[in-house]
Amino acid sequence: MCGIVGYIGHREAFPIIIKGLKRLEYRGYDSAGIMLFDGESMKVAKTKGKVSDLEEKAKEISTNGFIGIGHTRWATHGVPNDVNSHPHVSNSGELAIIHNGIIENYEPLKQELIKRGYTFKSDTDTEVLVNLIEDVQKKHQLKLGKAVQVALNQVVGAYAICVFDTKKPDEIVAARLGSPLAIGIGEDEFFIASDASPFIEYTSNAIYLEDEEMAIVRRNKSIKVRKIKDDSLVAPYIQELQMNLEQIEKGGYEHFMLKEIYEQPSVIRDTYRGRLLANKGIIQMAGIEDNLEKFLNAERIIIVACGTSWHAGLVAEYIFEEFARIPVEVEYASEFRYRNPIIGPKDVVIAISQSGETADTLAAIKLAKERGAFVFGVCNVVGSSISRETHAGAYTHAGPEIGVASTKAFTTQITILTLISLRLAKAKGTMSNSDFHRYLQELEIIPEKVQEALQTNDVAKVIAEIYKDAPNCLYLGRGYNFPVALEGALKLKEISYIHAEGYPAAEMKHGPIALIDEKMPVVVIAPKQGHYDKVVSNIQEIKSRSGKIIAIVTKGDTQVRDLADHVIEIPDTIEALTPLLTTIPLQLLSYHIAVFRDCNVDQPRNLAKSVTVE
Repeated sequence: MCGIVGYIGHREAFPIIIKGLKRLEYRGYDSAGIMLFDGESMKVAKTKGKVSDLEEKAKEISTNGFIGIGHTRWATHGVPNDVNSHPHVSNSGELAIIHNGIIENYEPLKQELIKRGYTFKSDTDTEVLVNLIEDVQKKHQLKLGKAVQVALNQVVGAYAICVFDTKKPDEIVAARLGSPLAIGIGEDEFFIASDASPFIEYTSNAIYLEDEEMAIVRRNKSIKVRKIKDDSLVAPYIQELQMNLEQIEKGGYEHFMLKEIYEQPSVIRDTYRGRLLANKGIIQMAGIEDNLEKFLNAERIIIVACGTSWHAGLVAEYIFEEFARIPVEVEYASEFRYRNPIIGPKDVVIAISQSGETADTLAAIKLAKERGAFVFGVCNVVGSSISRETHAGAYTHAGPEIGVASTKAFTTQITILTLISLRLAKAKGTMSNSDFHRYLQELEIIPEKVQEALQTNDVAKVIAEIYKDAPNCLYLGRGYNFPVALEGALKLKEISYIHAEGYPAAEMKHGPIALIDEKMPVVVIAPKQGHYDKVVSNIQEIKSRSGKIIAIVTKGDTQVRDLADHVIEIPDTIEALTPLLTTIPLQLLSYHIAVFRDCNVDQPRNLAKSVTVE
């Protein structure tokens, strides 16, 4: 959602905060702002637009000072404009706040504060919060930290906040509930951010605040972490960061998305490294081995996720049921929690999230735990909320994914879920020994085949130029590749703003076929494995209605080639592993269409990387 950065120390705060905000723009980029304290007064600059616009705007203020907070916004309350941008300042002008999250009970709080004489310039819930803190502070004559604590006990919702008080110029108070917050610890300096990327070149030591914790950081003093509920002190756990600077830079690519598409061979290998020992016929994953009985005794597996992670869950449904013969249900996390689901101790819940911070998925996890289910997490970010909330789990090793449209997260999630299903199949005896070894060997060489699939880039680019102005697009797949059709359509929608729909190929006849004409491109995923003959029949139905067919086929295919307008070839593999290959040309196709349409590939409009509000 929003990105927040804070600094207090011996360096100039402005360049650190600006650079940090640029690294957090994946979280939100419709407006930005900064507050700096120069030793005498607060200087605030904020504007609609991106961080680069903020840099220009900041020329109107003094940028001196060794303490400051900054914000890049994804709007929830109030349209993106200068006034609604953060930081927000209290009525007295003494307090400043930045906020990622949502205050659900802001309206009654606002009305009460209006009665007490407070006025509001913006439409945001955040301005209500900063004035609530001020009201508490003045009413009870409290120091900033205590006032923040008391105020937060009155709010309902989610937040990561940084608060500054001109009366306490060597201090920043930070707190979190449901939204991530990391504190970097340097030599006589502290960094505060939504994730560690803004401060990795300054320190490798970080504290990740837990839910309902607040921290007071002061110059020349050690950090203090307290529970918001009862004010008890918490011993902070300092982690050593695994991230490096190279991972969050473009590395010569025009966009992060393209870089991340091309990283897939290496990150898939990183994901199975140490877990897959093909020659020995072994899959070893601590989170599975330690809880093997839970999985083997499960009456069913429920997968909860959102967006691209949900599509990975749909692929996993096919794989788990085929390999391990365990019934699987795949649920949108946002729907799962609101329909009073039937769930109990005999169920295993797998929660999938790239960021590990997705609000709906977190809420689904908490509900499942309350009902007695065993919850297993699959996420990419070490130390994230989902990794802490679940009973056990496995990390994908995709590295930081900066592009808002998810690519490498999808393929690494499928890799992890395939490993789990194979391990369960082995333990249950639902797969022959020869098939098990065959799958392990094929999975081991999948990165090489993904590398080969990336060679379709030039073909994808040519096709993209032809169809860049299409108003609609249909994606069709069957079996394992139906979720890939959904994912391909999602990518096109996300970054090129072309309406697209994913459908099971056979269902086309039940409605979408009415849309097909000579202007309608139809992407058909048609590897030779699985339901090939049926898909060929579907292609003929499209062809007879003058539809334009873009076919993803296995190398050497002739039957579809004769029917399709355009063909993109991928290497041959086992049917269950085809999603790892078929998705590659669809990612490239979406990317090039978006570039041809002059869309902002890495930061598509209205979207954010990590959705931390409901």
